[in-house]
Amino acid sequence: MTSFYSINHFLIDMKNYVLFLTLFLISVATIAQENEQNNSPVQDSTKVEILDEVLVKSVRVDADSPITHSNVSKEDLESRNLGQDIPILLNFLPSVVTTSDAGTGIGYTGIRVRGVSGQSTNVTINGIPYNDAESLGTFWVNLPDFASSVESLQLQRGVGSSTNGSGAFGASINILTEGFSKTPSAEVSTAFGSFNTQKYTVEANTGALNDHFAVSARLSQIKSDGFTDRASSDLKSYFLQGSYFDDNTLIKAVVFGGKEVTYQSWYGNDEMTNSFLGLPESVTDERTFNIAGIQFDDAGNFEGYYDTQVDNYNQDHYQLHWNEKLNNNWSTNLGLNYTYGRGYYEEYVDDYLYQNIYFSNESTFDFLGLDPIVVDGQTIESMDYIRRKWLDNDFYVINANAIYKNDKINLNFGGTFSLYEGDHFGEIVWSRYAPTLESRDRYYEGSARKADASFFTKATYKINDKLSFYGDLQYRDINYDTQGLSSDVVEFAIDKNFGFFNPKVGVSYNLNDKNNFYASFARANREPSRSDFEANEDVKPEQLNDFELGWRYSSPKLIFNANAYYMAYNEQLVLTGALDNVGAPIRANSGESYRLGIELESAVEITKKFNIQANIALSSNKNKNQFASIDGEFRSLGDTNIAYSPEIVAGSALNFLPIPNLKLTWLSKYVGEQYMGNVDSEFSKLDAYFVNDFNLSYTITPKKVFKSIVINGLVNNILNKEYASNGYYYSFDDDFSVPGTVTTIEGKGIYPQATSNFLLGATFKF
Repeated sequence: MTSFYSINHFLIDMKNYVLFLTLFLISVATIAQENEQNNSPVQDSTKVEILDEVLVKSVRVDADSPITHSNVSKEDLESRNLGQDIPILLNFLPSVVTTSDAGTGIGYTGIRVRGVSGQSTNVTINGIPYNDAESLGTFWVNLPDFASSVESLQLQRGVGSSTNGSGAFGASINILTEGFSKTPSAEVSTAFGSFNTQKYTVEANTGALNDHFAVSARLSQIKSDGFTDRASSDLKSYFLQGSYFDDNTLIKAVVFGGKEVTYQSWYGNDEMTNSFLGLPESVTDERTFNIAGIQFDDAGNFEGYYDTQVDNYNQDHYQLHWNEKLNNNWSTNLGLNYTYGRGYYEEYVDDYLYQNIYFSNESTFDFLGLDPIVVDGQTIESMDYIRRKWLDNDFYVINANAIYKNDKINLNFGGTFSLYEGDHFGEIVWSRYAPTLESRDRYYEGSARKADASFFTKATYKINDKLSFYGDLQYRDINYDTQGLSSDVVEFAIDKNFGFFNPKVGVSYNLNDKNNFYASFARANREPSRSDFEANEDVKPEQLNDFELGWRYSSPKLIFNANAYYMAYNEQLVLTGALDNVGAPIRANSGESYRLGIELESAVEITKKFNIQANIALSSNKNKNQFASIDGEFRSLGDTNIAYSPEIVAGSALNFLPIPNLKLTWLSKYVGEQYMGNVDSEFSKLDAYFVNDFNLSYTITPKKVFKSIVINGLVNNILNKEYASNGYYYSFDDDFSVPGTVTTIEGKGIYPQATSNFLLGATFKF
């Protein structure tokens, strides 16, 4: 729980930042009032400003900005929104690769953009940072069915514009939740499908009350058994929003959250480990095999699986946003956020498994800080037990920004401050022996505090109707402090301060009303994560210099975008391919590295009833001057491929509208082969895959009761391809088998994805 000492420090920090932000907003309002008193000319360009969108103006860019981006609307998500997570719904955007531990897109899912992991993808919701402050990752499983409450989102590739929270090293995803509506409505939707998947959603909106108020709400539940054995998900979520609005003011109170209980499936399928289990090959060779929760007796005989080997986590978000249009030039936004997360994952620690298969000491009394005991004359030094690894955290955020616009300049400046406080501890809830051990005794306990403050100024200046310049300056200051023990029961004390200056410049040129050219340079710096420090206390922050050059063409029947990029890294934290003891990927500094690529995307209207959308990304992703120890010898490998960075990623959608209200879509995704390590080992390769889905959407407009009934269907992997979208790679030195000789042994695991499966849903709108 939050200590008095931490609260006191938080209040002191908040007092300073609130004072600054309050004075900042007052000064903006004063300038705006002076403008009005001086009868400054009214600028028509701001009359159509949508107040809802001010929430994300600080982190989004405009259509002709020199920043590479894709916009996704609520309508784009609806036809495939049948229970799968947001990353899966973004699968067909350029340079995007998605993953799913359970193989179905429900439960634990992830996204990589340009080969960069989800830990390096910045995510904001209404401008509020969503990435976990310590791991830097994004756990979409904590937001089940959140797509039902999304009004729009923007995915920026590369560094992008300055954002709130942890820096973007491959992409940023900023989400705007649903806007207020002046018209009352309600809808009920349900879906079902393969692997006993079920989804239930109820939404309602009051419409305008007294012309100034609106309330909307959503409740959802998703259940699925998963493709992988026992990879079940039981997910619940809610969304509640109250709005006050007039011509110049929008105040929104937003509360949303989720509760997830998922059976662990983050270990993947590892052939080497499976071979040591002593189980029939007919079991372990199955693509659905899951080692999580496996149990053996003392002699190593298989007994079954632990029923509640689950991840159990709750997360609640409370946001308050005040958007004010002061006049036709000035608008401001103030955002407050509190996030409360708490939960654990429960695990059966099987003594035989940990000592004989994992070669780990975690089942021993010594690991738990206990003395051996004597039972029936025999000294007992290890045992089976059940543990829960807990997280209990609080996250506070304050955002403020102001926008000034006229015919020549668009100026956006502001800042954000966040404070994270988290407790990490492990409980023993059952043990086979150790009578001195009480239920819920903690065998490790630690705490962490992270303060993050950033300030930015962004400006777009139009020289004329054709040429404009973009500038973006940001400074981030981070303090990360930990104390106590880590989950490995070792002292974990970090006290680090980072200060990062992140400049960005760009130019945009409109040749005519169809052609836009742009170029940009952006620098980003980023701090290591908690797990990076746990792996190496001397880990370094990473830096990226991103160069982008693009061409956008738009006509009534053809849209075409081409973008070339060069991303030069210093001490990039790349995925090593290995996993830690909670299934999280391990990263390490790689010295100098780069990503060089070209992205092409198009949308072509062949006829009024048939159109094609397609994209392809071609890239080269290299670590420079890589070294590794192989067979006991330290070797220079030269330039090697960066892990999880396929050279080809392509996607397409063939859309056919044979009759009014019916849309049929054939979706294709190709991901080239990729290495799961950074040493170019052929053994570490993940095979290329080409997967096709089929999606249909049909709207019925009955004359009574319902405004409409929408039928959606999705057949995933319709051609029944056996493939894996993710995996891991590890190696170790064997110096026992042949005395005097060191041999490097390689191992890997994969996450097999589901073969052909379907989802079918119906939405009834009132």
